[in-house]
Amino acid sequence: MKIRRLEDVENTEADVRAETWKSRRLLLAGDGMGFSVHDTVLYAGTETHMHYQNHLEAVYCIEGEAEIEDLATGERHRIVPGTLYALDDNDRHVLRVVEQFRAVCVFNPPITGREVHDENGAYPLVTGEPI
Repeated sequence: MKIRRLEDVENTEADVRAETWKSRRLLLAGDGMGFSVHDTVLYAGTETHMHYQNHLEAVYCIEGEAEIEDLATGERHRIVPGTLYALDDNDRHVLRVVEQFRAVCVFNPPITGREVHDENGAYPLVTGEPI
């Protein structure tokens, strides 16, 4: 059994920050579960372009408001607490944050904890020792 609290990972190497977001990685590849779980905050007024080419992701909003746009179709959806979206086809998308947005994110395959978005908005497929 694994027990993790947000306070256990804050300000550690599992607390990864970028210009538009911070991701507190609660469960990682090294935990051997086959997926990773993150508590992620995206900042109000920001846009983050993403295209997870190596991972599938499910995102469950627990605070705030954002709009997601599927860049292949132009389709847009309002995301508010209680909404889940799943990027089940390596969807190229942009998340526009209206009000600070907090979500629980699940990745398959799991990330190691060292990943940050590359120039394409993807996490690289990292192998080797997880954090």
